[in-house]
Amino acid sequence: MCGIVGVVSNAPVNQLLYDALLLLQHRGQDAAGIVTLLERKFFMHKAKGMVKDVFRTRNMRALPGNVGLGQVRYPTAGNAYSEEEAQPFYVNAPFGIVLVHNGNLTNAHALRAELFSTDHRHTNTESDSEVLLNVLAHELERSTRGVPLHSEEVFAAVKSMHKRLRGSYAVVSMISGHGLLAFRDPYGIRPLCLGRSADGTLMVASESVALEGLGFKFERDIAPGEAIFIDLQGQVHSHQCAEAPTLNPCIFEFVYLARPDSTLDGISVYQARLNLGETLAKRVVSTVPPSDIDVIIPIPESSRPSATQLAHLLGIPYREGFVKNRYVGRTFIMPGQGERKKSVRQKLNAIASEFKGRNVLLVDDSIVRGTTSREIVQMARDAGARKVYLASAAPPVRYPNVYGIDMPTKGELVAHDRTVEEIRALIGCDALIYQDVDAMKRAVMKAAPAPAGGMPSKFAGFEASCFDGVYVTGDIDTEAINRMNGNRPRIEETEEDASRLALPNMS
Repeated sequence: MCGIVGVVSNAPVNQLLYDALLLLQHRGQDAAGIVTLLERKFFMHKAKGMVKDVFRTRNMRALPGNVGLGQVRYPTAGNAYSEEEAQPFYVNAPFGIVLVHNGNLTNAHALRAELFSTDHRHTNTESDSEVLLNVLAHELERSTRGVPLHSEEVFAAVKSMHKRLRGSYAVVSMISGHGLLAFRDPYGIRPLCLGRSADGTLMVASESVALEGLGFKFERDIAPGEAIFIDLQGQVHSHQCAEAPTLNPCIFEFVYLARPDSTLDGISVYQARLNLGETLAKRVVSTVPPSDIDVIIPIPESSRPSATQLAHLLGIPYREGFVKNRYVGRTFIMPGQGERKKSVRQKLNAIASEFKGRNVLLVDDSIVRGTTSREIVQMARDAGARKVYLASAAPPVRYPNVYGIDMPTKGELVAHDRTVEEIRALIGCDALIYQDVDAMKRAVMKAAPAPAGGMPSKFAGFEASCFDGVYVTGDIDTEAINRMNGNRPRIEETEEDASRLALPNMS
């Protein structure tokens, strides 16, 4: 999962891109990059780190031009510590192309071999995004052989790409001297939307919050399989480039990844999380009598909407029992469990008065490894809680994700091949309540603007493979998962991973 943005304007875009990346920072904290276009020349700056640390005044001054794109990176393949794998990526032919990508190609290994043996193109990193860029470059070269580049040739190249690529991809690209191209995979797994400002500036971004936060009017989501090409005069050309597109957005966007003030494919993320709390309430009642719960406390931060709705429906007081320290490092993969434990306690501090002598229901957005959940349950006990119950607004995470979320291998998932009772014993809570898979899907869909009596026709369903094991692209088996696990981000043993998926949400 990454955050991407592109802008076409009549004025310099470097500040707009910087501000948009700040609004998308939650989608990736590993690296950041911006590239702008002035006449036919690209100007680029990218590095590891947060947006505010990567870009200084001197870097911003070196990014002239009225067209540009940017990315905040969350690594799911390759080397998480390689400066070379920070985006955007650049290739000089044809025309000169730069690209940013959110998602994960599931056939990158085969494509890399194809690029070398058939297309005669070289890739220099392990990044699937560099593979994607070279496929785009090859197909653009084929579609423009002997003819000038117009939107028809661009769309022909994207059509050919859809036939070659597998997996998830939302892409923003610039073609030197021609314009900005944005497209989305035929399943619409990763989000992408379009907006316009009062002065006619156009922006494409991963989430609507990047548009609205900068005064842009949201126009629409880019459809699955669709490509839009914005020429240098600001004219928008669009075309459906996939043969049989279906909308299957990643449900984890609504559970955890996206900002609550975003709307993705017409679904309010905040409303979806409220709905998850509503359906979770029914599960809680069937497991723990409400009279045995004194207080409901969220594990900050994305679980708050679900926890507030749950507390409202059960008539139980809602309290903030944990305070976050936002000025320490992140935790996801740590060299040892002792170090992980220390990091969690540095990031969260319990307010003892909210726990002492009470039966507490903790609410989390999801439970992946369970390590952090176990530590937080112990923190509640240390603060004086009599009983500690734990509810997850998401179902058990039983399967790896291959579409751009760095989910661990099956063996690292606490719910894989374990019963709820076995998970409860490992985490150490007095009761463990999970959301139901079908209830989760209904809750999120309920937040969509639907015609009376049914699911909106544009939705085929959700990509929910980490919960139900169904991979919508149809090309995933055990061998494919093992191969992709071999290309997961390599983490230095002495460093802390900066990926987004902290357990729980501690961004």
